[in-house]
Amino acid sequence: MSLPTITPAEAKRLIDQGAVLVDVRERDEHARERIPGARNVALSSLEQAELEAGPGKIVLFHCKSGMRTIGNASKLAAKAGEGCDAFVVEGGIDAWRRAGLPVEVDAKQPLELQRQVQIGAGSMALVGTVLGVVADPAFLIVPAFVGAGLTVAGITGFCGMARVLKVMPWNKALRTPAASPVVAR
Repeated sequence: MSLPTITPAEAKRLIDQGAVLVDVRERDEHARERIPGARNVALSSLEQAELEAGPGKIVLFHCKSGMRTIGNASKLAAKAGEGCDAFVVEGGIDAWRRAGLPVEVDAKQPLELQRQVQIGAGSMALVGTVLGVVADPAFLIVPAFVGAGLTVAGITGFCGMARVLKVMPWNKALRTPAASPVVAR
């Protein structure tokens, strides 16, 4: 089952009329940037979560680009329940921002874990390649190791680098979103 999509402007109108907006991104993504009033219910914890939904309610789901919500539409529709009108915000928070609608940004929060992994893996591959060409070919083991790790992560869903980064001091205690975050338009 798929959910119908609506534009960010349509979503904003429905939210202003009392619709519930659910952000299905992970907690670290939501903490750094979010749509004001969005409730964070990560896809990874959707089964245990309670939505403020039910007959006659309108629930809007969003992610970063719309891909996660569209890809999990049947799960989201089931969670919203029968008699509830559920929609996907087309293009997610990225489209919301492009439409000039407000987002709350808390730059004190760490970068999303996925971006940290991308930065770490990219940096290791680049430095290992440069050192392999300039200093000693043995350094080429570094980009090979990174490539193997990313392949395993893609196949199995287990990312060792993400596990390591998750326990780093800057990620230990994901801070609660500030009471008065910067609102960007």
